[in-house]
Amino acid sequence: MTKIGFLSFGHHGEVPGSRTPTAADALRQTVELARAAEDIGIDGAFVRVHHFERQLAAPFPLLAAIAATTSRIEMGTGVIDMRYENPLYMAEEAAATDLLSGGRLQLGVSRGSPEIALNGAEAFGYRPADGQTHADAARAKAEVFLAAIRGAGVAPADPSRTRGRHVALPVQPQSPGLGDRIWWGAGTRATAEWAATQGMNLQSSTLLTEDTGESFDRLQAEQILRYREAWAAAGHGRAPLVSVSRSVIPVTTDLDRRYFGERGEDDQVGVLDGARSRFGRSYVGDPDRIAAELAEDVAVREADYVLFTVPNQLGVEYNAHLLRSIAERVAPAIGWAPAGHQVAAAVPSS
Repeated sequence: MTKIGFLSFGHHGEVPGSRTPTAADALRQTVELARAAEDIGIDGAFVRVHHFERQLAAPFPLLAAIAATTSRIEMGTGVIDMRYENPLYMAEEAAATDLLSGGRLQLGVSRGSPEIALNGAEAFGYRPADGQTHADAARAKAEVFLAAIRGAGVAPADPSRTRGRHVALPVQPQSPGLGDRIWWGAGTRATAEWAATQGMNLQSSTLLTEDTGESFDRLQAEQILRYREAWAAAGHGRAPLVSVSRSVIPVTTDLDRRYFGERGEDDQVGVLDGARSRFGRSYVGDPDRIAAELAEDVAVREADYVLFTVPNQLGVEYNAHLLRSIAERVAPAIGWAPAGHQVAAAVPSS
C-alpha cells in the first residue's frame, strides 16, 4: 500500500502573514505538525535541509524531538547535503536518532540542491579532493556513511587497549535495519541508477535536472524504471523503495481560495546550475479533480511513498487542515489509507 507524508522546508522570517517569524517557531511547529499528522493517520514527517538560509538546517535534534513526542509516524529528510557532513559523526547521530525512534528513521541524503552560499561546504571545512567534483565528494561521503551504519570497521583499534588484537572498530551506536532506510535524492536518471548500485532507496522530488521533452511525470517514471532495473542487476536481497514529491493544495474553504486561488501550474522548464531542468506541476483546486489527476500521474502510481509539500509559514493549524483534506479527499485515489486499512487504487476512467 502507498504511504504518504508531508515535506516541510521549515521557512521562517518576519514577513507579512508568517506564523514562523523565528527559527524556534519553525522548529517547534514542525514537531507539532508531526504530532497532528500522526493523529490524522499520515505515515511520515519529512524535512528539507538547507544551510545559510532561514530554513531548517540541523536535522537530527529536530528528528529526535519528533521521535520523542510521537509513537508511530516515520520521520526523515529530503535531503541532507552530504558535502557538509562528517560521515562518521553523522552515522553516530543517525543511529542514535533511529534507536530513540524505535526504528522509524527514513533518511534522505544527496549532493544537495543549488544554494545561496558560494562554496558553502568549504566554510564548514570540506572541499573536494583534487580532481573531484562536488557530486563526487558527496557520493564518496555517502559510501563511507553507508559502510559505517552497516557496521563496517572504520578506525583501527589501539592494540595496547585490545590485548594486542589488530581490529577495525565500527562507530557506535549501531541501529539494526537503518541501512535499509537510507534514500538517495536523485535529480537524474543516471544518479538514480548509481543509488541502486549502492543499495539505497530512491527519493525523487518535484525537480529533475534534465529534460527530454516528456512530461515531468513520464520522465520521473522513466527514472524510477531505470532505478529498479539497476537494482535488480545489482542483486540486492530486498525490494527497493521509491518516493516522489508533489505540490498539492486542495481548495475546500474560502481561506484556501484566498491563499492559493483555484488552479495550479503546469510543468516548467528552465536552466538550473547550467543544466536544462524540468520542474513538476503544482496541483491546486477541487480535491476530487486533484485526486483524479494524481491517479493518472504515472510516477505517483509507481511510488511507494508520496510526499506532499506544505506551506509551513502558514502555521500548524492551517497545515493540519491541508493534510486532513489530502488524507480524506485526495490520497485514497492513489491507494492510501490510514494504518490498518486497505484500499484499492482508483482506476482512471477512459
